[in-house]
Amino acid sequence: MTLQIILLIILAYLIGSIPTSVWIGKWFYKVDVRTKGSGNAGATNTIRVLGWKAGIPVLLFDVFKGWFAVYMANFILSDVYTGDQFINIKIALAVAAVIGHIFPVYIGFKGGKGVATLLGVGIALFSYSVLVAVGVFAVVLVITRIVSISSIIASIFFPLIVVFIFNVNNLSLIIMSVAVAVFIPLTHLKNIKRLIKGEESRFNC
Repeated sequence: MTLQIILLIILAYLIGSIPTSVWIGKWFYKVDVRTKGSGNAGATNTIRVLGWKAGIPVLLFDVFKGWFAVYMANFILSDVYTGDQFINIKIALAVAAVIGHIFPVYIGFKGGKGVATLLGVGIALFSYSVLVAVGVFAVVLVITRIVSISSIIASIFFPLIVVFIFNVNNLSLIIMSVAVAVFIPLTHLKNIKRLIKGEESRFNC
């Protein structure tokens, strides 16, 4: 079974590596989104460069691939592993999928920031806690119209939501939620610098 878990982790990485924004941009618009806008291979930059018609499918697929990379364990390992052990395996798959999105093997290991894929794995692991965090993101976005600060604030609130609103007591999930609160700001360091300078782009709907 150890080999099966290793193979699943590799598969989760490969699923997470699917460069949705780059492939959609090249196949349908003859544009590499990494050469335009912020240069980021994610849904936000896709919307900024190619519009909503391209960006929404990218966003939905990036969320889906994160969810599927974790949820596939339910089909393969649920009869063998249970409880904390099963949760830890799912977390390993989640981490592999997000790493895949950030460092995708298919396009030279230059991907996106992992927010949409992290949302997908979060839905698979945390369910309703993630929806509350999405609500925080939406409120901040409406107020600021800045995606990066909305993502950062939502991620910081996430472990508080997990622990104090939904009373999650699994240590691995709590550590995962704290890791999210650290990970998202770290992947947005350039955005934070632009925010401090007042140069961060606002998202015009």
